[in-house]
Amino acid sequence: MAKITNLISKNTYDWKFNLIGGITRVSIETGDDIAHLDELDQKLWTVLSCPVKGLEFDEKTLALMDSDKDGKIRVNEVVAAAQWLRNVLTDMDYLTEGKDSIKFSQIKSDTEEGKQVIESARLILSRLGYEKEGISLADVNDYLAIYEEKCKEDYTAHDEPFTPPYGEKSDDAETAVNAIRAKVADFFMRCKLVQFDGDAAPVLDVQVDKIATISGNDLGNSMDEIASYPLARPCKEALLPLTGGINPAWQAAFATLKELVLDVDFPGRESISETEWNGILAKVDAYTAWKNAGETAMTEAVAEQVKTHAAAIEPVEKLLRLCRDYFRLLHNFVVFKDFYRRDDNIQAVFQAGKLYIDQRCCELCIKVEDLPKTIASAGKSGMYLLLCHCVSKVKGKEMDIAAALTDGDVKDLHEGKNAIFYDRTGQDWDVTVTKIIDNPISIRQAFWSPYRKFGNWVTDKIAKNAAEKESKQFDEMTTKADAGTAEFQSKVAAAKEGETVVAADKKADDKKAPTPFDIAKFAGIFAAIGLALGYIGSFFVDLGGFVAGKWYNILLLIGFIVIVISGPSMLLAWLKLRKRDLGPVLNANGWAINANVKVNTTFGATLTSMAKYPTLVMTDPFADKKMAWWKKTLIWIVILAALFVVGFRLTQHRWVWQPKPVEVAATEVCDSTTVKVEVPVEAPAEEPVAEETPAE
Repeated sequence: MAKITNLISKNTYDWKFNLIGGITRVSIETGDDIAHLDELDQKLWTVLSCPVKGLEFDEKTLALMDSDKDGKIRVNEVVAAAQWLRNVLTDMDYLTEGKDSIKFSQIKSDTEEGKQVIESARLILSRLGYEKEGISLADVNDYLAIYEEKCKEDYTAHDEPFTPPYGEKSDDAETAVNAIRAKVADFFMRCKLVQFDGDAAPVLDVQVDKIATISGNDLGNSMDEIASYPLARPCKEALLPLTGGINPAWQAAFATLKELVLDVDFPGRESISETEWNGILAKVDAYTAWKNAGETAMTEAVAEQVKTHAAAIEPVEKLLRLCRDYFRLLHNFVVFKDFYRRDDNIQAVFQAGKLYIDQRCCELCIKVEDLPKTIASAGKSGMYLLLCHCVSKVKGKEMDIAAALTDGDVKDLHEGKNAIFYDRTGQDWDVTVTKIIDNPISIRQAFWSPYRKFGNWVTDKIAKNAAEKESKQFDEMTTKADAGTAEFQSKVAAAKEGETVVAADKKADDKKAPTPFDIAKFAGIFAAIGLALGYIGSFFVDLGGFVAGKWYNILLLIGFIVIVISGPSMLLAWLKLRKRDLGPVLNANGWAINANVKVNTTFGATLTSMAKYPTLVMTDPFADKKMAWWKKTLIWIVILAALFVVGFRLTQHRWVWQPKPVEVAATEVCDSTTVKVEVPVEAPAEEPVAEETPAE
């Protein structure tokens, strides 16, 4: 670690710097560094702001630091927290320990901020009945929970009295009434329709045909069907029977209602009217409204009291949370030390978990808050990103993540592929890849990329051509079949009208008169083909001569071909890998990144781990049959020997293929005159032979 003094003229503190992620960054390691954060030039901060929500960090700690409550933590708020801690703690090095407890001796008693913290802490301990010379965050949480329960008890004791309609069983009575309320309303409405038109009674009652359809079944398994029938038989008197005549599917619920409500309000009665039933509903609804209003009012009153009291003890809670979290926040704000520290137990606050897909584990996964903005900015990062939609049925939540793939190949990755994501708590989520941002992963992957793309292109072309030919053949077959059917029908129709089939055939033949053969057109085509074959043959002869000239020429040729195909892809990959930066992805999700967050090849390889298998020496009964190694070797020896012999012969006997003139005979249809055309094809010019000059 290099020490740089007075890097910026306005600084009075000697900052230390080191290399993290290929970038020179300031080092925050001691309490002294934290105490002088207000002297650090803002241009040297890695982050200018970050969101309060959506990070793997205690949200309440960030909320206490967010002084303007805008949902963002900015540089000035981080500095303000450091200045406040400087006025509270006797030793700023205590922050580097990350503890959530503190002794009173470590708090300044001669500053206003320190006095507030000590007073709040002693108040909490006295209410808890503790006698200690220190306090922890657990003590604060216990006190808040106890205080909330006490506020509820105080509110209930001073609440206005209300007499429940059915005593201690009012809640059960409320449940019983609500369980059958809709069915009773349906019964009284049917009775009103019977009063309106007596002839409608059979239709409004349960129909015998419906019972007949289920009579052959096990009626014990048909309770859902029976439950859809009326609660009781509708009648003009519009009285609900209490002692019998209730739908069997509703008898249990009605018996509970009768015991808790009807026998209390109407003891000994055999039936009740709709007016009496509405009186029961009025009492139950009033009880429900009282409960809801009381609970809502109590919740609001208690929440307000807890909030007011929490503000009074906020200084001690703020101190304990900052003692635990502040140093870690600096390592993810001023510098990205946690991100570049390769420790399974320590990760950056923006790393949401691990994605397992295609026999690899991607550790660089970031929650996506704005998917369209992430898609627009992700390409600038130069990283291969998998944008995934995650669903957790256990938590009942959904979210989107961006997972960076920094090692391996991509041949089996595609949109729609399923995977598993584990968040920082270990909870698993179902994952579907929704979009892929394609960028190079490594030089090795870039080397094979053109061949893989060419192979995919060839496969797609073959499949497409096969599908087109199949479709074309099917269309031709159906067209011919339709034409034959139509022709047959036309012949039959023509025969019926008196026109002979021969005349119809003659008309069809006249329509199909052949087009005259264009001799000049085809002669030109043959000439062009001859010239092309001549030049192609000459090229391969020269190529064969070059290969056979020296034994290493074939290696040079193979190397040249590889460079031509893979060179551009590898060069582009090298340029992008050097500039691979996580900053654009974070910027798209609420961060203000002030410096490069490089992910080079070496570091990237640690962010994606590949599956590794041991070498097994055993027989697989279901393995594909492979050719023996000696057969493969023999075939390659024969191929190379043949190439060498052909190349050697070509160098010994140089020749150039010359196509013969094309002779085309054509017959003119118009005057039946036969024309014979010869189209000469020029052979490549022979090399001039130098004439020997006689010696004088």
